[in-house]
Parts: sequence; structure tokens; C-alpha cells
Amino acid sequence: MKQCDELIFIDLQWFAAEDEGRTEDPTEYKIRKAREEGRVAKSQEFIGALVLLLPALAILFLGSYLLRTCLEMIQFFFTRINDLDPVKDGIIAQAFFSYFAKAALPIAGIAMISGVFANLVQTGPLFTTKPLVPDFSRIVPRFGKFFQRTMFSMEGLFNFAKSILKMAVIGIVAFVIIRSKIEVLMNLQTINLWSGIQVISTLAMQLLIISALLLLALSIPDMLFQRWQYRESLKMTKQEVKEERKMYEGDPLIKSRLRQRMRELMTRNMIANVPKADVVVTNPTHFAVALEWNQDTMPAPMVSAKGADEVAFRIRRIAEENGVPLVENRPLARALFAETDVGDIIPEAYYQAIAAVLAHVHNINEERRRKTAYGA
Repeated sequence: MKQCDELIFIDLQWFAAEDEGRTEDPTEYKIRKAREEGRVAKSQEFIGALVLLLPALAILFLGSYLLRTCLEMIQFFFTRINDLDPVKDGIIAQAFFSYFAKAALPIAGIAMISGVFANLVQTGPLFTTKPLVPDFSRIVPRFGKFFQRTMFSMEGLFNFAKSILKMAVIGIVAFVIIRSKIEVLMNLQTINLWSGIQVISTLAMQLLIISALLLLALSIPDMLFQRWQYRESLKMTKQEVKEERKMYEGDPLIKSRLRQRMRELMTRNMIANVPKADVVVTNPTHFAVALEWNQDTMPAPMVSAKGADEVAFRIRRIAEENGVPLVENRPLARALFAETDVGDIIPEAYYQAIAAVLAHVHNINEERRRKTAYGA
């Protein structure tokens, strides 16, 4: 009973989700990293079908050339069968490799180009040596994971169904084509050799090309499945997404401390700028905005400091201590606080209001100067 329970437990584990906990879509960084390592979505069925189809078409169009080359080779050897010694004469090997290259290289070249083209169509230009690096962890086979992946997974079931379908397609195509030519095949002994070669070669090419076309059509669902499976294999856990975000954007705690430190520095700098301001526009208690204007260097007044509540109180106090005029204008103070930052030139919409404020400040300064002159 215990043994049966263990077997049931193992089977249930094999049927469990392969990527448990990986619920988040892969990030661009994860996809780019996988691509750099040579992990891309690629259908071997599409590559195999194209490598079968294009060389088959090449054989069909180059049939007369290939046949002529083979006949020349046969004629060469049979006409010199009594004159050449295979052991001593190197011309035999030279002639063989010459004829072999003439016949095989065009087909091999087209097959190679087909393979490269099939890969480029699916993955685009990609060059990496990462898959060539030895992985010693794969030397020891993991039979449990192997059986889980090949037999008890979506990939295993899909590959099994795909293999059955391929065999069925090729079998049906072969049956239909051979059955259509059964009378001709049964009468091969009554026709001459050349006619028999034509019948067999035509039949073989039909089988090859039709099977290749059907396999190419069947590779389209495989391409879609491979892309889906590739995305699934790259899915990430929530923790992995957080770690990657930390790597790119920094630890949120550190960022919070940096922002706090930056605010402190900006407040310190703002307070240092208040004595240089020409006027401080107040709410009067909740907001304070210090404005500075140098007609020679600035196109319009600039916000040199601003603050709310406690910071506003400090700005007003420092302004009073340094003789900077305070002008109460609640709508203007609130608008400048909301729409500008320290160092910004005031928006054009507020030029008229600021001009009135500066005119008022000018009158205050003139009055101060007169009082100072009379006092002297």
C-alpha cells in the first residue's frame, strides 16, 4: 500500500505545472538576455520542411544536369575499366570526387541556404557562442525531468501528436500516389529500362514534393506553439520582477532616502536664495513664493524659492530679516506654487499680475529711500 501511495505521489508531481509560481510576463531585459544566450523561439519542423522542399525542387529543375553528370561518370569509368589500376592511379579518386562535387554541391548548397534562411525567418540575425559553451551539469542525466518533459507535459503531448500526424500525412500521401500509379507499376516488367526509370523517378519526386509541402503547412502550428512555449518558459515570478526593477531603478528605500536628501538640499538652497529675492508673494500663511528679477540676464522674473506651511513661514521670516518686501496675493501665490518649480521663469500668463506686484514693490522701495533720506 505504501508503495502504491508513493507511485501515485510521483505521478501527480509529474503532472504538476512546470513553472509553478511564474505568472508574470517576461520583461524586455529577460527576453534580450535569453536571446543573447541563444534561447529563441524556433520550430525545427519548419527548418526540416524547408530543407526538404527546396533541395527537392532543385533536383526537379536540375534533373537533366544531374543525370548527364552521372552518365558521364559511368562512361568515364567503364571506358577505362581495363586501363586504370585503382591502387596506383590517382586519377580514379580525382575523377570520382570531381563528378561527385558536380552532382552533390548544388543540392548541398541549396540545402545549406535553405537551413540558414529558415533560421533567419524565425529568429532574425543572431550570432552567439553561448550554446557552444560546455555545460557539465548536463553530463549526469536527470531521468525524472526527462520523462516529465517528454511524456507528461504539454510539450511532450504536442510532440507526440505532431509525430503521429506527420507519419499519417506521409503514409496517406504515399498510399494515394502509389495507388494512382498501381497499374503502371505492375507493368514495369513490360517496358524498357529508361521508361521504368522515368516512372519511378517521377513517382519519387511527387512523393517528396507533396510531402514537403504538407510538412511545411504543418510546421505553421508548430511555430505558433514554439513561440507560445518560449514565452511561457521565460515567465517570471513576482519576486524576480521586483528584483529586476530594483536592478534598473534602484532599491525603493534607497530612492526614498535620496529623494528626502534632495528635498533637504533644495530647501537649504532655497532658503539661501531668499535674501537675494526682489519680492515674496504670500498666501499669506500657507504659501510663499520668492521671485528674483535681473533685467540684464533674465527674460522675466524667476522663482528662486517656494514653500508651503512651515517652509513658507521660514521664507517669510528670512525675507523680513533681510528687508525683502512681502506682497499678499492669494490667487497668484497659490498659482505660482502649483505651476512652477524653483529656477523656472514665471509663465507668460502671469506677466501682468507680476508686473503689478513689482510696481508695488518699486513704490515701497522708493518710499523707503525717501524716509531714509529725510531721516539723514
